[in-house]
Parts: sequence; C-alpha cells; structure tokens
Amino acid sequence: MDSWERKARWIGRGGSALVGGLGATWRARVLGGEHLAACRSRGGFIHAFWHGQLLPLVYLKRNQGIVVLVSQNRDGEYITQVIHRKGFRTVRGSTSRGGFRSLIEMVRLGRQGAELAITPDGPRGPRHAAQAGLLLVAQRARVPVLPMAVAAWPCRRLSSWDRFLIPLPFARTVIVYGPALEIPPDLPTDALLAEWTPRVNAALMEVTHAAEEAVRAWAGRDSAAGGG
Repeated sequence: MDSWERKARWIGRGGSALVGGLGATWRARVLGGEHLAACRSRGGFIHAFWHGQLLPLVYLKRNQGIVVLVSQNRDGEYITQVIHRKGFRTVRGSTSRGGFRSLIEMVRLGRQGAELAITPDGPRGPRHAAQAGLLLVAQRARVPVLPMAVAAWPCRRLSSWDRFLIPLPFARTVIVYGPALEIPPDLPTDALLAEWTPRVNAALMEVTHAAEEAVRAWAGRDSAAGGG
C-alpha cells in the first residue's frame, strides 16, 4: 500500500466518524415518502440529487445498500472510503474516466433491482445541470428516476463549484422526494436527451426549492415558539 492509499483510508475513517458524529445531532423530516415507497415496491430505481447535497445524504441514507456512481479521481476515492463505511456500495467511473464501463455496470445492477444513486451534475459541474449519464442508465436499465433533495438549517456552504452543503451541529434537515420519472425505453438517444434533460432539471429544482422552503418554515416555527 503506497502513501496515497494510506492517506485515503485515514481520510475515510476520519470522514466517516465526523459524518456519524455530526449527523447524530441532526433532526430529520421526510416529505413525499410515498414516492420512495412506490419505487421500492416495484424494484430497482435511481435516486437522483444534486452533487452539493451529498454530505447530509451520506448520513440520512446510510446502511441501505444504495449503489453510488463515484468518479475515479482522487476526490472520488476519498468519497468512496467514507461512504463504504456508511453502508453504501460504489461503482467507479465518470464521463471522463471509466465512463462507459461504469454506466454498463450501473445498468446491470439496476436491472437486478438495486437502488442506485447518481448526482447528474457531478463530478465537476456545471452546478444544477444534468448530464447524460443519468438518463442513459435509467433508459437502458428500464428503471424510474426518483428526484430527491435535502436542505438544512443552520448550515454552511463551501465555495466549491457545487456549493457543497454542510449542516451544522443540531441542524434541522428535510428530505423531499418527488414523483418518479418514467423514462421511455425506446426513445432514440438524441430525442431522449433533448426532451428529458430539461424535465430532470425541473424535477430536481422543484424538490430542491421544496426542501429549502420546508426547512425554513420548520426553523421559523420553532423560533417563533421559542424552541430550538
């Protein structure tokens, strides 16, 4: 094992412990849980959410065996080391490195009924702009896309391209699920991307705004009532 691999493992251990300790202080609510239940009742599907919301979801969706598409760069290795310790599985690849093989593997797992997770604006952006991989996997695996989002208050956002979300200790967190998107299985690729990329973007922005509004309302009610 070289020094970089040792570093990645130490980051994984430390990051997992940090996420676990921080997440244990959060309060969580779920809206639209019926959409998640409907997807689980039928088999495989894809959790779709923006890259910047990854950290709270690592804790809130832990130990569910979800398969996450993670890039093959060093940042992806650090993420992998953390999320494996939180009960996720990973497929490594992106549009720039290992993309074709990773998409084929995600399709295979989706057809077997696995719950998948893809951040359609990852790994490098642009922020809140879906790329082709999500739709290609959904169509070829014949599984629906479940749009979801998480918001938190109080929180911090990094200055990174994705405005990475970090809920603070004792934050309120809200997950919102939207209606699943059923991707036409026989639509040609050009038409698929032209027609469905805007729909995916709109669905993800809708649940993102809903989560942000819900967490602000929750925090405001607690503040008005004198609660914490």
